[in-house]
Amino acid sequence: MSRAKRVPTRVWVAIALPFVLLTIGTLAYKSLGAPDEWTWFDALYMSAITLTTVGYGETHPLTPAGRAFTIVYLLGGVFLLFFSATEMIRAVISGQFRETLGREGVKQALADIRDHVIVIGLGRMGRLVCQEFERHKFPFVVIELDQKLLDDAQYEHGLPVLGDATEDSVLLKAGVDRARTLVTVLPEDADNLYITLSARVLNPKLFIVARAEHETTDEKLRRVGANQVVSPYVIGGIRMVHAVLRPTVGQFLDQAVATGPDAYRIEEVTVGPKSKLCGKGLKESHLGELRVVVLTMRRPNGEIVFNPRGSDTIEAGSILVIVGQRDHLAEFETLASGPA
Repeated sequence: MSRAKRVPTRVWVAIALPFVLLTIGTLAYKSLGAPDEWTWFDALYMSAITLTTVGYGETHPLTPAGRAFTIVYLLGGVFLLFFSATEMIRAVISGQFRETLGREGVKQALADIRDHVIVIGLGRMGRLVCQEFERHKFPFVVIELDQKLLDDAQYEHGLPVLGDATEDSVLLKAGVDRARTLVTVLPEDADNLYITLSARVLNPKLFIVARAEHETTDEKLRRVGANQVVSPYVIGGIRMVHAVLRPTVGQFLDQAVATGPDAYRIEEVTVGPKSKLCGKGLKESHLGELRVVVLTMRRPNGEIVFNPRGSDTIEAGSILVIVGQRDHLAEFETLASGPA
């Protein structure tokens, strides 16, 4: 939809009126004045000072016909300029310009975004997912059918898309063909199944995480293309068991997902080819000085090493699962990525 269709017609009329009035006045004064005296600039200048009622006087002596035109031009022009100014002020105060520019900005941002995450649904789980992406400053697009939910959720790193995610056109508008990951967290399994299937067809390389309300839906979601399936009730049940039987484990898991500055978190870091860690064993890397602990290492060939030994060599492309405080994790990520 073009910008002209979004702004009311009366606003466009108000914007165009001053230029139309100046054009009419310029043509009139040029035709009514003496050709050897009135230049086009003189006619334009006379039009401007008449409309603005500054009272500088006549640029050149006017004929009776010119003065009669000036009376009509002055009275009509002042009224029309007042209308124009009123409409533009009202449009600014009511937010029509801001809304239009905002929509155009979102539209352009959606066309430019790449390697982002698409979150479908702004329910309780969807909001938590978006908050985490926002906290990590990771670009994402959220699709929601309820305009009020989109209006209530304002994200610096997230772009809103209003529509039904079961429609291919809405997924394409969100950039599913250019996205890295899709997370569908709608409350109905049927919707998540359909969206997963549609997204997999539109982008075979997409990494898809889907929510499952029922255990029987897990296998179905994987068959239609979901890479990972998350069941809130299963996770919640396991967490409750840990709270009863293994309280210390439960406390550690709580720390791993906490958001405070002193909380311990679990992160995965990919070792870059220019990192100083390449070719060194874990013991040689002195990771203890950074106060991080390596829990798991996934080698470039896909081999996963649990609780790696100090002699295990870190290779370029290895993925390390580490635990530590946020500041220490950031230092390690910088070391692992290598020079900029």
